[in-house]
Amino acid sequence: MWLDHSPKRMWVLAFVLGAILALGQAPVSLPIGVFISIPILGYCGFHTQTKKQAFGIGWWAAFGYFVFGLIWLVEPFFVEPEKHAILAPFALAMMSGGLALFWGAAFAVAKIWGESLMRYSIGLAVAFVCAEYLRSVLFTGFPWGLLSYMWINTPVAQAAAFIGPYGLTFVTLLGGLLMLSFAKHRFMGPIISICFVGIFAVMGAYRLSVVSEMSETRVRLVQPNAPQHQKWHPEWKPVFFRRGLEFTQAKADKPIDLVVWPETSVHFLFENNTADLGILSNYAGPNAHIIAGIQRAQFNAQTQRDQYYNSSVHLDPRGGLLSTYDKSHLVPFGEYVPFSEYLSEYGFRGLAQTIGGFSTGEGLRVVKTQGLPSYMPMICYEAIFPMAINGHPERPEFLLHMTNDAWFGDYIGPYQHLVQVQFRAIEQGLPVARSANTGVSAMIDPYGRILDQLELNKKGFLDANLPKPLNPTVYSQYGELPVLILLLLLGLGAKYVTFRPNLRQHDQ
Repeated sequence: MWLDHSPKRMWVLAFVLGAILALGQAPVSLPIGVFISIPILGYCGFHTQTKKQAFGIGWWAAFGYFVFGLIWLVEPFFVEPEKHAILAPFALAMMSGGLALFWGAAFAVAKIWGESLMRYSIGLAVAFVCAEYLRSVLFTGFPWGLLSYMWINTPVAQAAAFIGPYGLTFVTLLGGLLMLSFAKHRFMGPIISICFVGIFAVMGAYRLSVVSEMSETRVRLVQPNAPQHQKWHPEWKPVFFRRGLEFTQAKADKPIDLVVWPETSVHFLFENNTADLGILSNYAGPNAHIIAGIQRAQFNAQTQRDQYYNSSVHLDPRGGLLSTYDKSHLVPFGEYVPFSEYLSEYGFRGLAQTIGGFSTGEGLRVVKTQGLPSYMPMICYEAIFPMAINGHPERPEFLLHMTNDAWFGDYIGPYQHLVQVQFRAIEQGLPVARSANTGVSAMIDPYGRILDQLELNKKGFLDANLPKPLNPTVYSQYGELPVLILLLLLGLGAKYVTFRPNLRQHDQ
């Protein structure tokens, strides 16, 4: 077969299979790659002669997957195309190539288990999930585009409440590789693979048969729809701000308890002075709290300069400041330049001040205020890290996501971001109130279902009751630890345990 004697042809095939696998990500969300790409990639990896060739299979598959799945990364470069557009293809290629190193390493390591198809399949699934976890935490982490997210429109996604996104990634890999393991038995491979995934689908469907219980808390989500190229233009800033005030003041069919504005939707700088913010509460009505995204400045006596934060402010119905929250997980090269704080030590203080960007907040926290359920604010990028929420000692009653997805374009990026927020709801058993500048703003129940939403690139507001939280999920209590222990045991068992038939001796 031509696959066996030309590694370069296998790499081309791997690239195509990776692109097919990317169809599982939003907005397509079609998980056909599980039953097409994964078993063929496993076959190619198993039949390579060296770890270097196996690395090539994994790297090219990942490169195809990320180039198409993360193509929205070029969008920020076209906000000011005359300055940055030429850099877009290089940024996409470098990002995809860097992330592909993790998949390549997984395929290379999996050769250790290559004694049989079954052992290799388990080994590859274990190595792959470990590589994905490392991709999520190393170098500030980037857990975007996990394979588990392809199940969002199916009941299979509900497994994330028990085994999290990485456990579900393992199920996804193993579900496809079972076709490879039983390939010699005609139709046995597809049947076993479909039945394996079907078990999780049935369990998820049972979990989804429950109707979400609603609270009395009424939330208004404001979506001003400010395109990124206009958002900070001097002539347009007051236009979008007035639009937000109009939506805040609009008549409601039921009393509003909380109004939420998206990330950086307040165009003026907050410097611990609530006087300017009072106008928001005046428009919100006599009984409504308001939470708004804003940029905040604070003087640092040590550096003798202002530090800037991407923040949210929570105002009571009288306009009093109840709390502020500063974004803690910033976007590398978008909101800050890594290691810029060390430039001052080497005589580059001026450069450090120029490229320093936003400062880091103290981390995720639970906000408790009288008259509202407790919540955990997450600003934009922070919602893509499932382990960050698990690491918090307190459990909120809902998650509040404020974002500006105008950077992500008009098609792929905003929907992929939304899917990740839906997964955070499933994993934690918590509802999510999501206010996005250009959309998609949505009220999400603790099963990850969108109860109501404002479409992308639409201006307006959404009024909805906040769903009640579920009991703590298995994943919210134990995180990745059970899955990592299981992977360790499976990996060791597939490598070293040998099952031999018990042959009885018969006297002649």
